[in-house]
Amino acid sequence: MLAILTALVLLSTAWCLAGVAAVVRVRRRHGRDSTMPPEPLSVLKPLCGVDNDLEANLRTFFEQDHPDFELVFGVQGEADPALALVRRLRESYPRVRCQIVIHDGGRGINPKVSNLRAALTAVRHDVIVISDSNVTVEPDYLRAMGAELSRPGVGLVTSLFAGTGERTLGASLENLHLNGEIAAGIALPTELLGYPLVVGKSMMFRRSVFERLGGFASVANVLAEDYVIGRMFHSAGKRIALCPAPVRNISATTGVRAFFRRHLRWGMIRLRLNPLAFAAEPLTRPFVIAAIAALVGVGGAWPLLWAVALTLLRDAVQWIVLRGPAGLLRALPLFPLRDALVTAAWIATPFFRHVSWRGNRVLVGEGTRLYAEVPSEEPRLLSVEG
Repeated sequence: MLAILTALVLLSTAWCLAGVAAVVRVRRRHGRDSTMPPEPLSVLKPLCGVDNDLEANLRTFFEQDHPDFELVFGVQGEADPALALVRRLRESYPRVRCQIVIHDGGRGINPKVSNLRAALTAVRHDVIVISDSNVTVEPDYLRAMGAELSRPGVGLVTSLFAGTGERTLGASLENLHLNGEIAAGIALPTELLGYPLVVGKSMMFRRSVFERLGGFASVANVLAEDYVIGRMFHSAGKRIALCPAPVRNISATTGVRAFFRRHLRWGMIRLRLNPLAFAAEPLTRPFVIAAIAALVGVGGAWPLLWAVALTLLRDAVQWIVLRGPAGLLRALPLFPLRDALVTAAWIATPFFRHVSWRGNRVLVGEGTRLYAEVPSEEPRLLSVEG
């Protein structure tokens, strides 16, 4: 039993340290200025309600230093409160080309993809950026992403994201997890293992290439649309590049229950995409291994000391690398609660088969294929402003 425990300790240590190395490597890699002028591009922003700091988040996109870009917002229905906010921003930045597509959904069971498909009807340019509403970026974000896309063989560019803005316990747990296990889980396979993972919070690709691969229609009824889009480009022989500058994911008022349910949903995705990898996940978490050692009475105190030291090292280094030291000392003591909740979500995941969006309950099948319980009506475009 001691030999098995030692092997698990070595495995978890190697995984955690390799994840840290991958995150540091991405951040230290200087972005390359393209030798070609920046290409015109369209930024698609699907909106649904008013997230934490939404106006400040969107303002960073209006203030991009890119010479030729447009913003295209997708909003489902005139009643969405995000609509008035975007209209005010458009008036504040008259020199930025901005269009608002107001639609009634129905273009896929996945509501984000449905929103994107509606917004796509108004874009002008081939290079497309997809960005979630809860992220904020630096003024050179579009230039940095475009420079990566110009590299030979690159078909899609994505970003690491730094959790920030916490004002509640749940938000602190969320950001600690995003900056720790999640960041490493994206950087390690993408940067070092040749198995890229794409997160839909920040993606850039060419529409012409994407549509040849199947386009949004091929992921309209898939929960993990960002992962599948990444696999589409990878399978076609296109490289997936990580932009050196992370976007900042604003999580300010998330509750503990919302944190748990979000990771339960993410667990459902991972289970249906790769059951074997999902089953092995706890073995990469130091505290799970320490708990196993305590339950079987092997190792004495050293597994716990090892778990504390390794977890603190990973979380502290990646937090500082991604967002600086601010808030770290308040967040670090929460790691036992975070790991307990994430592990509990992992245990519960196999017992759940449905997710809910805006009151619509859908079944999640193999490969995260979605099945609606209520048929949707034929979609129609309501209006385009701009």
